[in-house]
Amino acid sequence: MIATSLTPAAAQDAQDPPATEETNDVVVTALRRDTTVQTTPLAITALTGETLTNAGVTNITDYAKFVPSLRIQDNGPGQRRVSLRGVQASGEATVGTYYNDVPVTGSVGVSSDAAGRTADFTLFDVNRIEVLRGPQGTLYGASSMGGAIRVLFNKPSQEYEGEVEGQVQTTKGGGFGYFVNGMVNVPLVTDVLAARAVLYRRDSDGYVDNSFLGRKNVNDYTATGGRLMLRFTPTTNFSIDATAMFENTDAVSASWNPEVGDYKSAAQVILPYTDKSQFYSVNAEWDLGGVTLTSITGYQHRRSAYAADDSYYIGTYRTEARCASYVGTDACSADQLGSYYDYIDSLSPAAIYYPGSTTDFTQEVRLSSTGDSALDWTVGAFYQSRKNQVTSEDARADVTTGGIIMPEQIFYRRQISDRLKQVAVFGEGTFHVTPELGLTAGIRYYDYDKTVSGYTDIGWTLIGAPVRPLNTVDSSEDGTLLKFNASWQANRNMLFYATASQGFRPGGANQVIGLAADLTPYESDKLWNYEIGTKFGLLDRRLTLNLAAFQIDWDNMQVSGRTTNGAFSFLSNAGAARIRGLEAEAFIRPGGALQFTLSGNYLDAKLTEDQVNDSVVAAGRAGDRIPYIPHFSGSVGAEYHAPVSDAVDFFARADLNYVGSSYSEFRPTNVYRVKIDDYALANLRVGFELSESDTGIYLFVNNLFDSVAINRASMSSTPNSYSAVSAAPRTLGLNLRRHF
Repeated sequence: MIATSLTPAAAQDAQDPPATEETNDVVVTALRRDTTVQTTPLAITALTGETLTNAGVTNITDYAKFVPSLRIQDNGPGQRRVSLRGVQASGEATVGTYYNDVPVTGSVGVSSDAAGRTADFTLFDVNRIEVLRGPQGTLYGASSMGGAIRVLFNKPSQEYEGEVEGQVQTTKGGGFGYFVNGMVNVPLVTDVLAARAVLYRRDSDGYVDNSFLGRKNVNDYTATGGRLMLRFTPTTNFSIDATAMFENTDAVSASWNPEVGDYKSAAQVILPYTDKSQFYSVNAEWDLGGVTLTSITGYQHRRSAYAADDSYYIGTYRTEARCASYVGTDACSADQLGSYYDYIDSLSPAAIYYPGSTTDFTQEVRLSSTGDSALDWTVGAFYQSRKNQVTSEDARADVTTGGIIMPEQIFYRRQISDRLKQVAVFGEGTFHVTPELGLTAGIRYYDYDKTVSGYTDIGWTLIGAPVRPLNTVDSSEDGTLLKFNASWQANRNMLFYATASQGFRPGGANQVIGLAADLTPYESDKLWNYEIGTKFGLLDRRLTLNLAAFQIDWDNMQVSGRTTNGAFSFLSNAGAARIRGLEAEAFIRPGGALQFTLSGNYLDAKLTEDQVNDSVVAAGRAGDRIPYIPHFSGSVGAEYHAPVSDAVDFFARADLNYVGSSYSEFRPTNVYRVKIDDYALANLRVGFELSESDTGIYLFVNNLFDSVAINRASMSSTPNSYSAVSAAPRTLGLNLRRHF
């Protein structure tokens, strides 16, 4: 567990003993009722807003290092794949991400891979983040296969309040960066209505140099966003919380080519990423006396565009054999070969450009018991309607600047529409056999339908993609999920629990137009998670120690295959995996102003069956490690906070994060398998805080030892395909904040 202290109000809600700085226990609502981390019988990490601020956290990649088994496969802004406990694969997300209890979805793209583009908003004015490891389908509307992440913002209050924060920084070998955050809270009607508004802007010049184009710091990044929240409390037992949030991002891919050099790219095209995201939610809660009725309505609208360099792939067609195939002869004449080469050369440089939009409407209604009784229960229903529109087009780029020529000069285009509708009813109940012993059972029924439509209006015969008319395919499925849990609170400082729970994610239909009928649909994949855990409060609760061991059996895995010409990827079901792991978290307060946090995990994630079926022969074979999942990872943090005078406090925090090595492909014999080396990242922050004015000024250095920390790397048969995304080089900066 990672947390600091609780507000007095939160401490009053906590179970006995009350949460204090000494017990370091945080009130959470993961079970749809107030419990503390140490009395919640599941693997959960709670990060308080104060912890996030002290550690300089601004997004999911920053806080992932504090959470055991949470892995972010980062391919740049808007293209992050989130996994928990090694459950990582293409397709729908394996981790449910919630903002104020509303699930957000990634854009599906052209390869039905919503998991690869998980939505991510900048974090500021956050109350806490709860990360629940293991399937959560019997308590959460959108379900989740590997776990759930809940980002809970501070709600409007009946006090005038504000906060401003600014930061400037510089990156080794890169440019200048800054951010500005602001928050104001205003009561509008005494005890009835309050508003809370947040605005922010982030800007970074980048640190990746493009050696092919002779341009420096190409991966610049800008994000502007805000949030408006209203809290309406007409009576003491009824409340409505409304949120409107937006974030606009303009960035360039941070991918670079290790064979060229550290933080060096040889891409022939500058690869833009733009994202305009809007998020709206209305949460209503009504205490009916013994039962709470909750309604959660959410709507997300996202317009995004990203790109990939297609120049080198097009260059692979500049051969005599390709000419003969294109012309339809045994060999090209000199004139035919010259004309063919001229045609290929006219296409480059080029980018595959993917503009698209996503809308997602969700509605959840649930009833939960309140108060102390022998039976705690929650029942609910969930509905989702998601629509995706995406275009895949090859467009020419400027040979000098590498920018995509606007308006686009398109020589190939296909249009895809992807719709998902799902409904679910779920419930979970805990029977307290004794005050110390609890038995839990849960069930979920789901029913989904997915419809994919598409056509190719600008064909490209070179890659076997002719003009094709509109085609529509459907895929649907229903089923049930189960959960069982037993917990024993041996005493106030010792909890034991055991869980068996199922998880799933929807299947669907591939978006590859003209794909053979037997390759078009794919099914959901499911898993069982078996887990035992314990939570201790030791040494007069100055040491908090939480341990968990688990095994996951994953069947009918959704796997990614490719068409025979290598031009298109698609999803199918093949193979099975077994993931075994250990997780540990500790919080140590030896006394005085010093505290330590430690977390770590061991994962053994391997296939138990070959990824082969009648439709696809995918890469994996029994015994292969799941890509991008290291065996070991962990972090240690130390924080010191002590007064140096009556008005000034000294603050220091150091964090060290270690990530073990992993591989980009299943097969050890795969010539394109890349080993991603282990790395350690150290961050240091020191400063002074003025208690009377609630002001802080801090100096910080991230990546203190300037490690080349590659998070993701891959390679294919295409020249210059060996690419990587990494943490930024050493970054120095100054941070100021004031709360008033």
